[in-house]
Amino acid sequence: MKKHKLSVSLEPLKSKIKFFEPMKKHTSLKVGGPAEIYFQPSDLDELGLFLSNIDNDIPIFWLGRGSNILVRDGGISGVVISSSLISKKIEKIDNNSIKVGANVPCTMLAKQCIRWGMAPSEFFSGIPGSIGGALAMNAGAYGHETWERVDSVKIVDRLGGYHTRKPSEYKINYRSVVGPPDEWFISANLIFDPNKSSSLEKQKEMLSKRKNSQPLGKPSCGSVFRNPEGNFAAKLIQDSGLKGFRIGGAHISTKHANFIINDQKASAEDIERLINYIQKKIIEKFDIQLECEVKIVGNL
Repeated sequence: MKKHKLSVSLEPLKSKIKFFEPMKKHTSLKVGGPAEIYFQPSDLDELGLFLSNIDNDIPIFWLGRGSNILVRDGGISGVVISSSLISKKIEKIDNNSIKVGANVPCTMLAKQCIRWGMAPSEFFSGIPGSIGGALAMNAGAYGHETWERVDSVKIVDRLGGYHTRKPSEYKINYRSVVGPPDEWFISANLIFDPNKSSSLEKQKEMLSKRKNSQPLGKPSCGSVFRNPEGNFAAKLIQDSGLKGFRIGGAHISTKHANFIINDQKASAEDIERLINYIQKKIIEKFDIQLECEVKIVGNL
């Protein structure tokens, strides 16, 4: 792993910076090698100071709640910025719109929107992780997607500058969002439909369905694969007889076949090998290429 040096201008942030921090401590899969440089700002001022004082040749990886990534055992070169202490507020703008920080859990957003009577918002209960992650991949559940509700987003660039962008500045598709490089979501303004009503009972029903159908509370990354057009990844994996199949310390969930569980101190290599094995078997049986929903990052 290449070693990068930080500017002396970052001395005031010394207590917030760690070197060779194990990423397994910060991901829902509980695997991952070390981050060469790990920075956890307490507020946007610290974030801006840090970004404006690091060299342009140092790669940056933005970490939210760590729920949709697989960090390889070789770790991550450059800087990992953890947003876990910033962007955690939900503010009501008017009766139909809100501003939500990128690190707000999607389930918390759903609950607050229901309190305010904003709909459709219950579907956010079915999305694991944070709003930032939901924005980055256009996460969705129960027939709705995150970017259907987005009016604008606030981003930070790698020079520490803050900007507001509209959805038209992004290429948005199913579980895919492409925008300007080296920018990260700080918050989003969401607009809801005044002609629709929210329901706490509907949210409870969705949470119950999620609890009954997914292996919650176990080390996983949520759904591993995107659903192919006209099909479901979980059904393809189940119909291939792969439920429960294991490589090393990782196995395919017997509760939901599109989940991989780390139940025996798996390595990231175990999990990636299992992902590759699933893809190989689905091609052999159905001639369908499963695309990863989980983001695989880092060094082998």
